Amino acid sequence: MHSPDRQIRPSITDQYALHFVTFTAVSWTDVFTRQQYRDMIIESLRFYSQEKGLRIYAYVIMSNHIHLIVSAARDSTGLSSLIRDFKGYTSKQITSHVETNKRESRRRWMTNLFKFHGTRNPRNKHVQFWRQDNYPSQLTDHSSISRVLHYIHYNPVKAGIVLQPKEYIYSSSKTYHNLPGSPLEVTILDIPTQRQILQADSTRPPEEKTRKNLRLHPRRKEQKPD
Repeated sequence: MHSPDRQIRPSITDQYALHFVTFTAVSWTDVFTRQQYRDMIIESLRFYSQEKGLRIYAYVIMSNHIHLIVSAARDSTGLSSLIRDFKGYTSKQITSHVETNKRESRRRWMTNLFKFHGTRNPRNKHVQFWRQDNYPSQLTDHSSISRVLHYIHYNPVKAGIVLQPKEYIYSSSKTYHNLPGSPLEVTILDIPTQRQILQADSTRPPEEKTRKNLRLHPRRKEQKPD
């Protein structure tokens, strides 16, 4: 399920601009029908937000995909790098848990599916959990931000899970409605915040749009969430 504004296989040209991205499980596997896997995603997003410079403005976790509005902090390695590392870590975490969780009734089927996709993709050694594409779309005006926020928060309504966006727990909709209960803290894209971000993105010099050199900006060795 993708925004109508998106193109096929777009790339991130400004590593620090506001983007709408989607992460989808291979074969649209309904992994996130289980709360334990949704919670793994929440914990990892929280870690990357607090420790790695991933700025999160909106999200929703559906049964087989995740939508996010995100950007990268200026002192981070850039959005492409953060997405790559996040997907790599959560892929290992979730596939390992599926394979060893004897209570998972779909364990054999999902493990074989992840291995099948892993063997077909030369970028992976053994298994693949996420599809390679992220469908990044830079948000460059108030209209596109508003449209994507609506799209994200109404995903559970369109899927028939809830009647109102604010009823869905694994989403930032509760935060935008000033209600408690959302498991992940986000920065609300109110009009002043939008103006500040859009102004910074539109005036950023070309040389500052590329990701930082990892050799010149080594990462701290942080312990990822359990």
